[in-house]
Amino acid sequence: MTSTADSALVFLLTTLDAGADATAFARTLVEEKLAACVSVLPPMTSVYRWKGAIEDAREQQLLIKTTANHVLALEERFRTLHPYELPEFVVMRPAEVGRLYGEWVVESTT
Repeated sequence: MTSTADSALVFLLTTLDAGADATAFARTLVEEKLAACVSVLPPMTSVYRWKGAIEDAREQQLLIKTTANHVLALEERFRTLHPYELPEFVVMRPAEVGRLYGEWVVESTT
């Protein structure tokens, strides 16, 4: 897929507590055209260091498909939408995708 840097596809990862309404979170990002698709993965256990202590929590991983030009807006939106004090915000770029799928992502976020 040929694309400009702004329309290059990226995957963004975040987690939510397993009891949170991840579907509502995902739907908001898609409705606001910040993401073309958000996949909500099954609950898992995360183990991490937080404020000096080892913690574990049941969480859901969200895989957000979007374009590079939406990354800053997503990060800003996370400040008001995401319930965590410090949400996971991992951007994987660039994503190699088929031409038709890439066109759909760009169209869905425009």
